[in-house]
Amino acid sequence: MKFSRALLIAVISSLSFVGCKKDDGQEVPSPTPPAATGPKLVFKFQFDENQVRLDNLGNPSTIPAGHAAQTPVFHKIGAHYLEMTNGPLVPLGGGEILYTAPETNAGGANAIDFSQEIIVSEGETFYEIPLSQITPDTYEWMRVSLAYQNYDIDFRYQTLDLTGRLASFVGFNTYIGSYTIQSSSIDVNGNRLQGYWGLEVATPFGVTTQSGQSPAGSTTVPNPLSATSPIPAGSCVVTGAFAQPLVITGNETEDIVITLSLSSNQSFEWQDGNGNGIFEPGLPEAVVDMGLRGLIPIVEN
Repeated sequence: MKFSRALLIAVISSLSFVGCKKDDGQEVPSPTPPAATGPKLVFKFQFDENQVRLDNLGNPSTIPAGHAAQTPVFHKIGAHYLEMTNGPLVPLGGGEILYTAPETNAGGANAIDFSQEIIVSEGETFYEIPLSQITPDTYEWMRVSLAYQNYDIDFRYQTLDLTGRLASFVGFNTYIGSYTIQSSSIDVNGNRLQGYWGLEVATPFGVTTQSGQSPAGSTTVPNPLSATSPIPAGSCVVTGAFAQPLVITGNETEDIVITLSLSSNQSFEWQDGNGNGIFEPGLPEAVVDMGLRGLIPIVEN
């Protein structure tokens, strides 16, 4: 197992360079859960490897010189907050708040309760709310605060090309009892700040796991409204515009399904020391960004 231990140390060193800044935990309270009657507004997620790759300001972004990036294979996603707004000047929390994940003080400070967090795969229903509970309006923008990501990354250690499964907690603070990365479960029983992660790697010598806490860093959180409606540091709120404004009249007779399309386009970025485009944590090569690269809310019907 000496090989596996050395491999994990190398990966841990690389991952420790990146993380979101700590939030102050002041989130907008969740509205009362609505009764599931009548036509609904339904939210689902998708991961699009071809969707435009954005920077923090919502501008198209390229890979800087000396860096490389890959498109992870996403398996699961969890969100802490959903909000729609009717214009670009509406501050965070000033729009139509649709969902806030349950929170708890079990770990001391206020935190997202991971045991009650909704975790879904691509195409699964994440959340639904009766349209009768939504204020009639014309909505132009969608805000989604991401809380949990689970995906595969490829890397090379010495002469082995391997795949690791990464569980990444990006909410402002999360109370975790235990969680499963892929096949392995890790017990925590406490709060973990934004940037906590767990890694599972299957090597020729067996399955190994490790977890760690990334320090404050610079994970990209695209917000095209940065100039008019900034997002607090550490909130991990991704902002995106509807292609056509979503009009809610209050007289709907059928469900409206919105797919929250997230750009996974080269979202895992590192310093590429030898310029070969392969993540090699044993060199070491430091990870500099793990943030999803854009949000497009798509009205399906």
